[in-house]
Amino acid sequence: MIYAKKSLGQNFLIDKNIIKKIINLTEIRNNNILEIGPGKGALTEEILSRKPKSLIVIEKDHFLALELKKKFFKNKKIKIYNKDILDFDLDKIDKANLKIFGNLPYNISSQILVKFLKTKKWPPVFNDLVFMFQKELAEKIIGKYPSKDYGRLSIISNFRLKIIKKFIISSNCFFPKPKINSMIIHFQPINNKNYKIKDINNLEKITNALFSNKRKMINKNIKKILSDTEIKNIKNLKINLRPADLSPDLYYKITEFYEKK
Repeated sequence: MIYAKKSLGQNFLIDKNIIKKIINLTEIRNNNILEIGPGKGALTEEILSRKPKSLIVIEKDHFLALELKKKFFKNKKIKIYNKDILDFDLDKIDKANLKIFGNLPYNISSQILVKFLKTKKWPPVFNDLVFMFQKELAEKIIGKYPSKDYGRLSIISNFRLKIIKKFIISSNCFFPKPKINSMIIHFQPINNKNYKIKDINNLEKITNALFSNKRKMINKNIKKILSDTEIKNIKNLKINLRPADLSPDLYYKITEFYEKK
């Protein structure tokens, strides 16, 4: 019997209706697919039944990776990597129009999302990103300005991704049953032409700096980033605001000015 490992944040999706609902979000047939954290292969099985062009699977757990290789050894379309997705070089995947699925471990799901957001080549090789998150984290990713969930993750995510669809998944759909519900979010990449940000890492740096103390005004931290003249040249930017009071557009403009330096 395969037991879920708490250290790897494993919760296996067992509800077949939910599995089909996830897979139905995008076209599988004759497309290249990447699956992250397949676990025991419930989603993998459904993907293969839809006849993809190819399927790359990345599973960190050595035992699970071996079991998946045994389970699908006859299928020539699947390639299984026993790797940590955080160490995997995404830029080496040369499959066009890639569709990515991930039932992400709760403990590193935000890191995985940011890894995809920071892909060097943009627009990226993937055109669909279907990720499962802990509901509370998902709400921070999709958080609108202004709202209690708006913050660093939503600012960076909205710069490079648009949300196509989202839905809640009950904790009853997993084994072992987690204490919280999950949310599936279907993203597609966008090429944000309104702002000329050269390096997404700089946007991350700016949001981290200003949100380092989100209850305080930005006056001290913004002056570490921009000069007084630059601050005055950014329309609607006031230093007596808190980080969550600044719109995403202001963060993008601040990053542009920062890069000019």
